[in-house]
Amino acid sequence: MAYADQQMSGNKITALIIVALLHVVVGYALVTGLAYSAFKKLKDVTTAVKIDPDKPPPPPPPPPPPPKSDTPPPPPIVAPPPPININTTPPPLQVVNTPPPPAPPAPPAPVAVPAPPAAPPAPKFTPKGAVPKGRPGDWASDNDYPTRALQLQQEGVTGFRLTIGTDGKVSDCQVTKSSGSAELDKTTCDLMRRRARFAPATDGDGNPTSGSFASSVRWQIPKD
Repeated sequence: MAYADQQMSGNKITALIIVALLHVVVGYALVTGLAYSAFKKLKDVTTAVKIDPDKPPPPPPPPPPPPKSDTPPPPPIVAPPPPININTTPPPLQVVNTPPPPAPPAPPAPVAVPAPPAAPPAPKFTPKGAVPKGRPGDWASDNDYPTRALQLQQEGVTGFRLTIGTDGKVSDCQVTKSSGSAELDKTTCDLMRRRARFAPATDGDGNPTSGSFASSVRWQIPKD
């Protein structure tokens, strides 16, 4: 009897252990299945809604359109055009008498151009100057040397110009270049007036006329 009781107690313990293991297995299966379903749903949600931190938020949706009304809007107010006063009577025409333009001035009368003076007649003869008679070098010599100029040892060249009259004689003598000695210059003109003789100058008709002659005298003290 005791052995049977012990055997029944051992079977009960074994059955209890098996039942406990079945509860553990069933609870683990339930917990594992629920956790897997929850994880799958959470993964689907996070996959469908992906948040981009760099992308700006979408703009808000536009406001809904106003409700349509069956009553049409009133027409715009248009002011009537102002009355137009049409004057059928034309204005009177004024006739203005325009004077004719003045006549152009008459052209000036041509000015008579005087005729150029007649050219002088061609000369019958070729005019000639006064021509010395003899040698001009003989008109003054060493013997004519002034005594005072010799004492003062004065020398030089005296230039002169003679005016010849119609008779061939010297009518005037001018010193054109001084020798530096008044005595030598005066002696030169005195000698020319006394000794110089010319064939008088002639004009285009061959008539005697006044003329001129220019030359010089070199005064040098003679050496013995």
